[in-house]
Amino acid sequence: MLDQAIKDQLRPHFAELAGAVTLALYRSDHAKQDELREMLADVATCGDKLAFTEVAETVTGVQFDLLRDGEPTGIRFRGVPGGHEFTTLVVAILNAGGKGRMPDESVQRRVRALKGPVRLRTYVSLSCTNCPDVVQALNQMALIHADFHHEMIDGELAEADIETLGIQGVPAVVHNNGIVHVGRANFAELLETLEGALGRDTSGDAAAQPPKEYDVVVLGGGPAGSSAAIYSARKGLKTALVAQRMGGQVQETVGIENLISVPYTEGRHLAADLEKHLRTYTIELLDNRKAEQLVDLGKQKEVRLQGGEVLRASSLILATGARWRELGVPGEKEYLGRGVAFCPHCDGPFYKGKRVAVIGGGNSGVEAGIDLAGICAHVTLIEFAEQLRADEVLVRNMKNLPNTTIVTNARTTEVVGNGQTVTALRYMDRASEKTEEVALDGVFVQIGLVPNSALAKELVATNRMGEILIDERCRTNKPGIYAAGDVSSVPFKQIVIAMGEGAKAALTAFEDRIRS
Repeated sequence: MLDQAIKDQLRPHFAELAGAVTLALYRSDHAKQDELREMLADVATCGDKLAFTEVAETVTGVQFDLLRDGEPTGIRFRGVPGGHEFTTLVVAILNAGGKGRMPDESVQRRVRALKGPVRLRTYVSLSCTNCPDVVQALNQMALIHADFHHEMIDGELAEADIETLGIQGVPAVVHNNGIVHVGRANFAELLETLEGALGRDTSGDAAAQPPKEYDVVVLGGGPAGSSAAIYSARKGLKTALVAQRMGGQVQETVGIENLISVPYTEGRHLAADLEKHLRTYTIELLDNRKAEQLVDLGKQKEVRLQGGEVLRASSLILATGARWRELGVPGEKEYLGRGVAFCPHCDGPFYKGKRVAVIGGGNSGVEAGIDLAGICAHVTLIEFAEQLRADEVLVRNMKNLPNTTIVTNARTTEVVGNGQTVTALRYMDRASEKTEEVALDGVFVQIGLVPNSALAKELVATNRMGEILIDERCRTNKPGIYAAGDVSSVPFKQIVIAMGEGAKAALTAFEDRIRS
């Protein structure tokens, strides 16, 4: 089943396994059983420490477990891990065999503190680009925690579960038959969600440990934060970079064609390149972490992280970027993953042949409308302003589609549902102030970004949009605190600008340091 070229690529990686990994297939008469058996048998030929076996227990679907040195790892796949999930299988094998990059000890300590037993199921689509990140993170947690079991489930093979649970978006993480998470997430976000849902033993927190001392602490692992950390390290400063995920918002960008000297790249590739560059310097990368509090101690700035770690430095560079803006209307949060979505690429296939709305008339909204029109019965695009704000070529393309309706000068007021799923969208015509209702099955929110500045608002000055106010050298109104990139008031939110602003912030911090 596996192409010979793929086998050749896998062999050098699996040759480095430190422990024995077994792919244990359950017996089944399912139509995909032979396909899965052939895949696993082929994978097992790619390494001396890999084995394939069939266990006596019979199941109704298709499933297999990963064993490490003959013992369960807590990782199970229910489905054929093809498409994007094949990478997940490869990563799981490497991690179970003691290879691949795992979270550092401070993060692992938080995982082990989760109150067990932990029993999670993640429903995925094999075409979803966000699903592997969630599944891989939860698989790593299963390898860390002694009482953690995680199953990846192909939603296409679990239609009854999908209907019973009311799942309309992936990845959907289920605990005790309740959905605890839907959509894109990184390791840190998932860990925070599980800590809230399951509780944690705080006795192992790092609160009693002394603060870690640095010259510069950078918050944010995107283009601005990466640039700031690299420039700080090049000046010989002891530097730490704190990030929930390396790459930041770049991870959500598919095609990038305006990074000067790079005709084309993709967000994930650029994020990986940023991390690779960072790791060539003596920068302490504290990823999978979330800052909980910032304290100005005068000459020293203190960063308190979730889990109890405390960092101190004379210079603090805020490069925390921005996030998707939410509507903030009734029904939006209640139906997230059950009719409300933010990613048309991942969740669009769930609405094939159905009626949907896209909120937002900028480039992202109109592009989403065009994409969804190719698979949905009808797309209604709703824009608050009197005219669409997207590029003219996009507007013209959408207007030429036969199954789209464009509504401008309208304010979305409510996402309507029946308790299980979205059934309609209400909006107010801003000219007549009349409320209208559109019957539909899904709502895709595409209304731009909001700066991630909440943590710093009590510490530094911000404008009405929440952007951190900076001068021409990236200084905030507090000595020793700087800001760069999309979280700041710098005009134009572009990757190339964020990189330059990160470098500028680091150079300013260094200049201020030597002058003081």
